[in-house]
Amino acid sequence: MSAAGTSRKGLRVALTDDAIVKIRSLIQSGELPPGARLPPEPQLAAQMGLSRSGIREAVKVLESARVLDVRRGDGTYVTSLAPRLLLEGLGVAVELLRDDTLLEVMEVRRLLEPLATGLAAVRMTDADLDGLGQILEDMRAAADDAEKLVQFDSDFHHTVVATTGNETLTSLLDGLSGRTLRARVWRGLIEGNAARQTIDEHQGIYLALRSRDQLLAQANALIHINTSEAWLRTVLAAKAADA
Repeated sequence: MSAAGTSRKGLRVALTDDAIVKIRSLIQSGELPPGARLPPEPQLAAQMGLSRSGIREAVKVLESARVLDVRRGDGTYVTSLAPRLLLEGLGVAVELLRDDTLLEVMEVRRLLEPLATGLAAVRMTDADLDGLGQILEDMRAAADDAEKLVQFDSDFHHTVVATTGNETLTSLLDGLSGRTLRARVWRGLIEGNAARQTIDEHQGIYLALRSRDQLLAQANALIHINTSEAWLRTVLAAKAADA
């Protein structure tokens, strides 16, 4: 690319970044609250002193980030800005991580999920516990089916963390515990004849939650995540050896 072409590209990026910052500032200040409709593109460009193309590109970026919702034929609106929406991209990013960084994700999960499980112990309702017990029974019935176990495992941990009532924490841990990561762990557990042991660890978490024992629930969750992390290391080491 010529120097002039590079310069023009750099200018476009700078204008887009400027527009993103200005739109974000309107949202943060409350001038454009959740659900608000943005002014038409020409008006917004004039208001910000930027080109319409810069505004257009900024809107595309913010739409991808779930900050804006572009409704064809209607207008562009600020989304609810709910954590589950804004953190949705985290799960996609985790799915794309290379093997050598997946263990870092497990480490972050090990730091957060036991504490969340302990918090759930004092916040779960009896109905929540009954639902969790049914998921546990489904896991036992699917002990040799990796695909089903991935889904039930995801449901189990999501249910536990969601009962804390902390949507940000729930969205964050959902993103860190993506399907690809779970699938790798469960395949390793099944091949190593350790799936039933790990399901028993879920049973330990469930019983601690049922007894409303915060510290025991936290400890059982930590043991379980350590088991998953150890098996992920085994799976990744085997893959590296084969390569």
